[in-house]
Parts: sequence; structure tokens; C-alpha cells
Amino acid sequence: MMRRIIAGAKRPFGLHKPGRSLLVYPDDVFVVSYPKSGNTWTRFLIANLIHPEEPATFSNIDRIVPEADELSKRELDLIARPRVLKTHQYFDPRYQRVIYVARDPRDVVVSEYHYFRKRRWIADDFPMEEFVTRFLAGRTSDYASWAENVTSWIATRFAHPNFLLLRYEDMLSDAGGNLKKIALFLGIRATAEQLAQTAERSSAEKMRELERSRAADASVTRNTREDIPFVRTACAGNWKSALSEASVAELEAALGSLMRWLGYELVTNRQLDDPDAHLLDVVIGERLTCIADTPAPPEFTRLEQYKRVA
Repeated sequence: MMRRIIAGAKRPFGLHKPGRSLLVYPDDVFVVSYPKSGNTWTRFLIANLIHPEEPATFSNIDRIVPEADELSKRELDLIARPRVLKTHQYFDPRYQRVIYVARDPRDVVVSEYHYFRKRRWIADDFPMEEFVTRFLAGRTSDYASWAENVTSWIATRFAHPNFLLLRYEDMLSDAGGNLKKIALFLGIRATAEQLAQTAERSSAEKMRELERSRAADASVTRNTREDIPFVRTACAGNWKSALSEASVAELEAALGSLMRWLGYELVTNRQLDDPDAHLLDVVIGERLTCIADTPAPPEFTRLEQYKRVA
């Protein structure tokens, strides 16, 4: 009861976090992903791209590419337009320009597990197998499950001119090429030298250095364990040594169709003629334009809207 009273008292002064009731402008650009899929790195890339005169740090990243889900309405109203905002939200039809970053869910769950340790949300000896099961059920995030989050955007916006789908793994292997895609999407004319400078300023090594010096200044690292880095391996395939065979099989059995569609190779003997294997192709082919055109209700929580439109 007291929490509701406090939350209600903040609203008239714009001190509340609007979340899904965020006021969206037509020139907003949203950098979206399921948590621990490379969103922070993408924020650094974009910040260094749009403001080369001010290299991104953990001190200024929340100002240059703000985290929409963590700011109050008053703070969001003060951001100069056009805004580039980070979010982990599942599909919202009001978000007209979206850069979506997807990552292999086998690596996502490992990264999320260690982030939970860093946040002191789980103990160091919490069973990874149990965490994987919770991850698949959508119990480790306020932004739906990995599959629901990813599919909600791909099924509604894939191939739309105002939707840019990036894979974390492709960004690792070809940062320059994917930076060029981002620059074109944002309407920024960047030279090869500028793209190279942006990639260097946003490298994992540079971000680790910045984290060590100013970790207390950013929302993603503030008040967390210092002995567990936020920027960990920054590589693809870490799941191969971190997950048991049983957990890999559990993930691939639940997510195999979507993983294959995204280009992630499966390692377990799952039937390739699974009747659900081509379901995503059918859904994306139809593009569910009726959902994309549906106005969002003023307020809703967790999975309620997605369950209504899915």
C-alpha cells in the first residue's frame, strides 16, 4: 500500500518512470534488444557515431543514448529531440524506428546468469540448469521471455524500412560493416575513418577500461559487485563451455525454430522436420500488419499487451 501511495505522489511531479506509457515522438529511434544481447555495446557504438566530439563513457552514456526504462518522465521530457533511446521492451506499435539487436540465446542466458550474480539477485552457487529453465519461462526478465521478445518484433517489423535487425555475432565479426548499416539507418554520413574511430572507441577493451574507472556513474553498473565485470568475454560461443549438454538440449528444443531462422546452428539432434519449424516463416511472411497498426493502450504491465495482440 505504501509503495502505491509513494508512486502516486510522484506522478504529478513527473518523477515516476513511465515505462510502457512513455510518450513517443515520431522522430524517436529505439535501440531494442532482450537484456544481455549487446544493447549497451550498441549504445556505445551509436553514441560515438553521433557525437564523435564527445567519446562515450559510463559517465555520459545515459545522457547521449538514455535508457528509457530507467528515467523519470521529467528526465525524459528534458532530452533534446531527435532522441535515440535504449529499451528492452517487447513489441510496441508506437515505436516507429527501431534498431533491434538479436543474440544467440545460449550466450544470452549465460550472460544474464552472471549479470544476476553481479546484481546480487542470485548466489554464486545458484544452479545454472535451474536458471536456464527460468530463462525459458520468462521468469528472469520483465520484458517477456527471449522468444516472445524477439518474435514480437521480427513478426511485426521484419523487412520494414524503419526496422534494422542486427545480430550481435555479426557485429563482433564485422563491426565496420554493421556500423555502416547503423549510420545509413540514422541518416549519418560517416567516412571509413570515422567508422573505424567509432569501432575503436567502443571496443570491448576500451569499454572494460572505462568500466574500471567510472562504473559507478552508469545505470547498468551502479551499485553492483565490482568483482564481476559488466563487460565480460564480449565474444560468441561462450555457452559451449558454460552450459551442460542437458541445458543446451533444453534451450534448443524450446527455441530451435527461431534460432535456425536467425542463423544459429543447433548442436543437438532435434528433428529437422519438426511441424513447428516453418511456423515463424509463415508468421513473418504475413507480417501481421494488423498488429503493427494497433494503437497501444495507455498503460499495461509485463506481458498483458503482448498476450492481447499475439
